Amino acid sequence: MKRQNVRTLSLVVCTFTYLLIGAAVFDALESETESKRWEVLSDMRNGLIRRYNITPEDYHMIEIVIIENKPHKAGPQWKFAGAFYFATVVLAMIGYGHSTPVTYGGKAFCMAYAMVGIPLGLVMFQSIGERLNKFASVVIRRAKCYLRCNTTEATEMNLMFATGMLSSIIITTGAAVFSRYEGWSYFDSFYYCFVTLTTIGFGDYVALQNDQALTSKPGYVALSLVFILFGLAVVAASINLLVLRFMTMQAEDAARDEEDKDGSRTLLPIDEHPIMGRQRSHDDQASVSTAPTMF
Repeated sequence: MKRQNVRTLSLVVCTFTYLLIGAAVFDALESETESKRWEVLSDMRNGLIRRYNITPEDYHMIEIVIIENKPHKAGPQWKFAGAFYFATVVLAMIGYGHSTPVTYGGKAFCMAYAMVGIPLGLVMFQSIGERLNKFASVVIRRAKCYLRCNTTEATEMNLMFATGMLSSIIITTGAAVFSRYEGWSYFDSFYYCFVTLTTIGFGDYVALQNDQALTSKPGYVALSLVFILFGLAVVAASINLLVLRFMTMQAEDAARDEEDKDGSRTLLPIDEHPIMGRQRSHDDQASVSTAPTMF
């Protein structure tokens, strides 16, 4: 079996194994807490229905009103600042889900906008990531020259370390800023920054949703957008290195497969073998010479 096929099969097996392990760990960590929260919420719901003599239908209507009213507590979501924030989230494929278009025109434009904007954003982040890697390689070479190292070239591991350190600095700094402005704990802010810059975007924590920050805090809005765009560019630089490394490994495996294939072609056919060729009769040689060859 070719090395490329073996690598692909190994990646598939490892990925599904990783998924199974992740599911088991999340089940162990979250399942019991989920059950307890459901019991508490059910008791509170039943208590409110009994205390205020609310019918289940009226309670369901109250739930709908509260859920629909929650985004509006953060202030206008579709004025220019909020719309720009939403457009950034769409282009970056984060998808918090904190605000979504409700009109047919808005939904249609969102789909068309995403079809063009997402590839454009990917190319932009990839290009910025390449420029960052180039800048990091120059800095690393000069640092090695200053330290008088034996080799001054920036290796892939050096670049991965540099971009990883820069990503860590951005996430930790962003976590401190969001903890200050949003009132979250530092761990929750760090979690938000990681989920945002990896474009997971669960939406359980979303910045700019308190005290009508979209309209009353333009500086904070600009800072949040810069964090998202620049942070994604740095993460793209790290991912770019990993992708290049994987492509290099694939190319090396393909080259080895070709070498093995070419090596098998160099074997002498039986007709030209110094010993076996003499043992074949003239008729056999004639029949072999007219038969199609494999290579």
